[in-house]
Amino acid sequence: MIVRAAVETDLPAILDMNETAVPHVNGIPLSQLEWFLASAPYFRVAALEDRIAGFLIALTRGLAYDSLNYRWFQDRYPTFMYVDRIVTAEWARRRGVGQALYADLFAFTETVAPIVTCEVNLRPNNEGSLAFHRRFGFTEVGTQDTEGGKKTVSLMVRKVGK
Repeated sequence: MIVRAAVETDLPAILDMNETAVPHVNGIPLSQLEWFLASAPYFRVAALEDRIAGFLIALTRGLAYDSLNYRWFQDRYPTFMYVDRIVTAEWARRRGVGQALYADLFAFTETVAPIVTCEVNLRPNNEGSLAFHRRFGFTEVGTQDTEGGKKTVSLMVRKVGK
């Protein structure tokens, strides 16, 4: 498996993968992926069998990003790396894709911020993602309703480095 920076030609495959993962992640237009590619300090893909098997997008504090969850962390932490989304292709699940992406992100983040933050859906329930994030040392630091009360998320933090 190879973890590398996302490039513009990856975006159509990433968009398809993202839309397949809704409602566990929010749907987004191609223009939002293009913004992430230009703005996110961490936007990487994991390639397996010469195909994109997954991707992870993470943002630092201080970007002009209109996400309720991102703003929640920005209001509470002076420095962080926020996981906006991690998605693994259905065909690549249980093959270490998420683990490889997070290992790469944690190594990257050690020089950028002391913590990695994320949110996981409690409603609709995404128990698989909750268990995955807990295995990687994420702990809940809050919850909030989003989308006018249609969703509830667990807001999670994991320390990086020593």
